[in-house]
Amino acid sequence: MPEDAATPPRRPLRADARRNVERIVVAAGALVAEHGADASLEEVARRAGVGSATLHRHFPSRQALLEAVFKERVQALCAKAGELLADPDPGDALAGWLRAVATHAVANRGLGASLMRDADPALGESCHEMITSAGDALLVRARAAGAVRPGIAIAQVLKLVGAIALATEQDADGPAEADVLLAIAMDGVRAR
Repeated sequence: MPEDAATPPRRPLRADARRNVERIVVAAGALVAEHGADASLEEVARRAGVGSATLHRHFPSRQALLEAVFKERVQALCAKAGELLADPDPGDALAGWLRAVATHAVANRGLGASLMRDADPALGESCHEMITSAGDALLVRARAAGAVRPGIAIAQVLKLVGAIALATEQDADGPAEADVLLAIAMDGVRAR
């Protein structure tokens, strides 16, 4: 019998526990954006309005909390891509989403590097696949509308965005600088 079959299924969290988890993840996300992946767990608990024991009950390690923050951010990016598929201008939709990706990456301030040290490889793979699929849907639509040069792949565009984010994440106004650099890069992606 597989080990998973012997493990009883986890009960769903009570409503108050779900709210605590949400507040903890939001507080951790804000602190990562401000101070990087080494943000104080005590400060996370304080900002979330919960005790340290509550934080550790839901997130037994810093790694588990950082993974939850990262996964929530990736899900939000993918949801934004889905919303942008309805935008009447596919080129603007792609550019808007790439700005959101750059802002996301800049706000991570070392989160990705921290996760790569100890993360479950499946998390990285699934998040990468989610982002790639979401972005590819926007890119295919923009290409079909003639807004993007042929031959541009989503992996290439995401590498550009990642490089821009890495170059600006320590800047005082990283998201604004990333936006300027992304606009320059998008000029090279747009169809002539």
